[in-house]
Amino acid sequence: MDTSDALDLAALADANISPILGRYVDKSWSHGTGHRLYDTAGNGYLDFANGIAVTALGHSHPRVAAAVHAQVDRLMGPVHALGFSEPTVRLAQMLAATFPEPLDSVLFLNSGSEAIDGAIKLARRVTGRPAVISFRGAFHGRTIGATSITTSSLNYRKGYEPLLPAVYTTVYPAVYRYYAGDEERAVADSLKHFDTLLMTTVSPDEVAAVVIEPVQGEGGYYPAPAAFLRGLRERCTKHGIMLVADEVQSGYGRTGDMWAFQESGIVPDVVCVAKAIANGLPLSAIVASKATMEAWGKGAHGTTYGGNPVACAAGVAVLETIQEEGLVDNARARGAELLGGLRELMAENPGIGDVRGRGLMIGVEFVRDRASRMPDGAMAEAVTARARDAGLLLLSCGMAHQVIRWIPPLNVTVAEVEESLGIFEGALRG
Repeated sequence: MDTSDALDLAALADANISPILGRYVDKSWSHGTGHRLYDTAGNGYLDFANGIAVTALGHSHPRVAAAVHAQVDRLMGPVHALGFSEPTVRLAQMLAATFPEPLDSVLFLNSGSEAIDGAIKLARRVTGRPAVISFRGAFHGRTIGATSITTSSLNYRKGYEPLLPAVYTTVYPAVYRYYAGDEERAVADSLKHFDTLLMTTVSPDEVAAVVIEPVQGEGGYYPAPAAFLRGLRERCTKHGIMLVADEVQSGYGRTGDMWAFQESGIVPDVVCVAKAIANGLPLSAIVASKATMEAWGKGAHGTTYGGNPVACAAGVAVLETIQEEGLVDNARARGAELLGGLRELMAENPGIGDVRGRGLMIGVEFVRDRASRMPDGAMAEAVTARARDAGLLLLSCGMAHQVIRWIPPLNVTVAEVEESLGIFEGALRG
């Protein structure tokens, strides 16, 4: 294809766009349609990155686009200080209905980081306690509170000390990376470290919240074993600690359940929601019980833009589509197909140490050799680049960028799964 007339947005951006944002690639994007993203040269790419799990229904989804256009013509600006807007109220009702009791009260904000910061404030104010416990390898966001409980990369923290006080980090049961696949040992050891923290470093009656990703995202796509989540729930209940589930990346059907915590049978006290909630528009939410929200106190937290009626109209369309088209079931079925195909490729490629995940949240971990499990970030990045050149967009994660993450749209088809596996097989060959 002739690219001589392609618009080079990276070159145009150089003078005025801050270089602070890290990008996986400096492509110039034109538009997206369905599950494909197109650059300004007209090349199409099967988009299994989805803005980091944001455009969960694909690009220009007709139902979402129609809802946005209709709402823009009715009411675009937030009206929180003056009352309520219909799509905001409706989305709160629909979202609350996806959660088990007693999670029935929703506060809309703008981003995952904001939701995490709000959850920390909620837990501290409601419990009257200062401390927060998070997990090694976690990513919760870039605002100061979220950064304080993030340890997936030193670069996210360096130069920002002092961060929030009374934050404690303990071991996450990354079964493959630290326990050679022994889930039982991972659970026992991680719970032992948690108990030791409460016995030696911070008294449980000083802990406001435990914040956990049911499936670690940026840290490497490590699902938390169900037994570990149940053990945390038991300990939080015993000590009056609020259990906060960060479902920003793992929620909205991504793992084959509407919420990743459901696989373990637990119910958190607070859930943080974002990314897929409005298929690309800025929106997030904190979900808790009405009693918890009332205990937080009127005016204790707030937002100007959160719950914008246009974003909430998109959110209504997203939930309607997920429910009416059975997309949680589709995520489970297509995820099983994708997982199986990737494991077949793993059997032929010793550089792949592990393929893991639930639903359409799958990690492929590259290693220098399987015996040592030494991370091979360079190989993961090279395979990602070759896949991109062949028309498949994937992202990396993990502390050494050694994991390729697969986050296709929730409505991905059998044919698209097969297409992606074919491209990936070629990328592995070099």
